[in-house]
Amino acid sequence: MKVLVANLGSTSFKYRLFDLSDERQLARGGIDRIGQAESACFVEIGSHRTELSRPVADHAAAVSICLEQLTDSTSGCLKSIAEVAGIGFKAVFAGSLSGVRIVSEELLRKMEQLSDIAPAHNPPYVRAMRQLRAAFPNIPLVAALETGFHETIPFEHRAYAVPWEWYNDLEIRRWGFHGASHRYIAGRISQLVGRSDLKVISCHLGGSASVCAIRNGQSIATSMGMSPQGGLPNNNRVGDFDAYAIPVIMKATGMTFEQVLSEMASKGGLLGISGLSGDCRDLEQAAAKGHERAEKALLLFEASVRFYVGAYLAWLGGTDVIVFTGGIGENSERIRGAVCREMEWAGIEICAEKNAGSRTEARLSRDSSRVQVWTVPTNEELVVARQTAAAIGG
Repeated sequence: MKVLVANLGSTSFKYRLFDLSDERQLARGGIDRIGQAESACFVEIGSHRTELSRPVADHAAAVSICLEQLTDSTSGCLKSIAEVAGIGFKAVFAGSLSGVRIVSEELLRKMEQLSDIAPAHNPPYVRAMRQLRAAFPNIPLVAALETGFHETIPFEHRAYAVPWEWYNDLEIRRWGFHGASHRYIAGRISQLVGRSDLKVISCHLGGSASVCAIRNGQSIATSMGMSPQGGLPNNNRVGDFDAYAIPVIMKATGMTFEQVLSEMASKGGLLGISGLSGDCRDLEQAAAKGHERAEKALLLFEASVRFYVGAYLAWLGGTDVIVFTGGIGENSERIRGAVCREMEWAGIEICAEKNAGSRTEARLSRDSSRVQVWTVPTNEELVVARQTAAAIGG
């Protein structure tokens, strides 16, 4: 069974094609600047890479180009579109319509209703899914909701202390996100360690970041909350924030409520603190040259990750493994070292030599460390491909 996995942005479409018989990645590609005069397209099939520029009107046209590339008689890897058994989407938020679902009008309406919770994600996914249902009615579309992995979180780790009706009727609760990544880490680290009964703290650190506590392969807590805005500071999102500060900002600046939310979602986080960039690579370079606010942004991020790691050590009753993944988690020896600093009391001893320069799947802890520390590159697309195949009966 061959499954196409789509990762959408408002003006972008990235994809991977998997053969689920052996979980090989057959191809990957992407299109940027959709809807503009010229769009940049690329596809990699094996060692062959093709790039071109052409107008791409919408996401349905982007998928058409993708399928043209994959079925090209000279360089493609498919004989026909009919070989694509389904298209899977790493969809973000549909409230109680969580888990893995065949895309339906009910799901799309729910995602539209909740667009305020995930404004950067839900609108482009809904728009693209509608276009694709119309353009390719014979290809099943599957939404693997990011919240699905966190359905096992118990009430006491999920609820806010709000009126019961808000929790029960309005679904105001910690939903959690990055589910595909944390699910992959739970499975992969179990393979690496050779145990399924692990207590794991998964640190997905990238432009968007979250920490997840996992017991026996199931999520029991995660740092993101009702929306992807909660939890750790992200590249340009504020993270945890006292809602009562919002009227203070409105009165002082004259901004509307909607303007304050927009600023919090686009000008906060590491970018807001540093005034320079939301990218940790830029911040580490600047901090090394004495940029004070870049250093403050990094210190805040490190402290936030440590806060959740400490909380999850308590909730799990200790941990067997800490895993770093995502662009920062896989590449920043500074962040990994800072998170594990002075944690010997918890049995966590990171090896400076192993940590230095590690960019691949590797164990970073000392031999004497009771807790194993790993870097594991995530593979969210493979998780979505598996879930898509299962949903359509493969």
